[in-house]
Amino acid sequence: MLAKIRSVAVYGIDAIPVEIEANCPGYGEIKTVIVGLPDAAVRESRDRVYTAIQNSGFRYHKGAVTINLAPADVQKEGPSFELPIAVGILAGDGQLKLDDIRVADTLNHYALIGELALDGGVRAVKGVLSVALQARAAKLRGLIVPAANAAEAAVVRGLEVIPVRSLRETAEFLAGDAVLKPHRVDLDALFRDHAAYDVDFADVKGQESVKRALEVAVAGGHNILMLGPPGTGKSMLAKRIASILPPLSLDEALETTRIHSIMGLIAPGQSLVATRPFRSPHHTVSDAGLIGGGANPTPGEVSLAHHGVLFLDELPEFHRNALEVLRQPLEEGRVTISRAIGSMTFPSEFMLVAAMNPCPCGYYGDSRRECRCGPLAIQRYRSRVSGPLLDRIDLHVEVPNVPYKAMASDITGEPSEKIRARVLAGRAIQTKRFAGRRKVFCNARMGPRELKQFCKLDESCHQLLQMAMTQLNFSARAYDRILKVARTIADLADSETIQSHHVSEAIQYRSLDRQLLS
Repeated sequence: MLAKIRSVAVYGIDAIPVEIEANCPGYGEIKTVIVGLPDAAVRESRDRVYTAIQNSGFRYHKGAVTINLAPADVQKEGPSFELPIAVGILAGDGQLKLDDIRVADTLNHYALIGELALDGGVRAVKGVLSVALQARAAKLRGLIVPAANAAEAAVVRGLEVIPVRSLRETAEFLAGDAVLKPHRVDLDALFRDHAAYDVDFADVKGQESVKRALEVAVAGGHNILMLGPPGTGKSMLAKRIASILPPLSLDEALETTRIHSIMGLIAPGQSLVATRPFRSPHHTVSDAGLIGGGANPTPGEVSLAHHGVLFLDELPEFHRNALEVLRQPLEEGRVTISRAIGSMTFPSEFMLVAAMNPCPCGYYGDSRRECRCGPLAIQRYRSRVSGPLLDRIDLHVEVPNVPYKAMASDITGEPSEKIRARVLAGRAIQTKRFAGRRKVFCNARMGPRELKQFCKLDESCHQLLQMAMTQLNFSARAYDRILKVARTIADLADSETIQSHHVSEAIQYRSLDRQLLS
């Protein structure tokens, strides 16, 4: 008998519908064949499915079994097809009655995914949120998923999510012998309970000028580089940036969660990534680890930081190739990876935060300790960060040593909540300004057309900027960055026009790339 089961395959961060055909004719050698471009994990599922069926109290079909995964021209990866394959074999063997109206209706309107344990238990799989979104797009009634994945899938509204713990439970539900309630998630309560951070800017003493620069960077979505000796608080400041970013919207949370789910970074029972991600890869990370890639491309750190912060500590220590491939995601907000099997595009709209020492020993220009590096060593160290990459970083900020008086003081810094309130006010102005522009949502994303329309300068601003461009030898890209940062500073001051002191502050945040990094 031929049985057809609905399932879904993950492809990149998207998903495509898959129909699993199980043909059990009742004769021939006892052998199971899986076709339809299965990878090694799918081919290995034959033995797990065989054992799981027997240990669940069912009998395995006595005869040839052919499993087809359609469409046949798309590579099928992972163990998520084991549950629907097992159900297909039970249906094809007659242990699930296909002529039963309820069974036929359920199999036609529900998709199944899940990995099987040898005892018949159903284990969690990756990419369930993408699977649920595809099931809803295909207008299915529901999705049968491992219980550990139910909370993640249930955030997709308009779809019944049935959690199952075993193959036996799944078969009983399909046959109508067991009643399983759809899993529900209260999204409002979820954001209230999880949209909090363990760190706060109140923990940071001193460094008020750096905090101001970080506030400007976050308010406009700008990239920032912090430069200073070891122990001045660069990493501490960077880890608190996500706490002043605007809260994630539901659409942003869904898109971020999809990427983390594909990489298996969603904990069992977790529904959403409800806070802005903060990713801090080690400087030994490869190009593929940072950008994404592999034979079957998967997202890299730039995509895992989507809608959040990517922190690169000790920037010059990263491989030059890895840094240079950052240009596309910084400019376009996405990464396209091409392979023989096709091209995949991963979103990567993140805020880049980088930190570095001024020299190999870290104490060049430090008033407390003497630098041991020669001029050639300093030049070689700084040249590891290319000019084109620096041009794509909007703000360059020097982080000096904190005076003892500030460190010993009982006075705490301004809390993240207050800083975030000002950031939200600035972002609200930008949201209103860019209403109707799909790809522009903050000042950092403005193109030439938006710069011309929203960054008009008076004569005093033109003179100030011309002098800075001439004396500091800024590039054309740096000129655009200065205008964008000045627009953000004006927004924080609730000023409709850009004033000369806004331009002056923006220039101050660009001077380090020529004074210290040339």
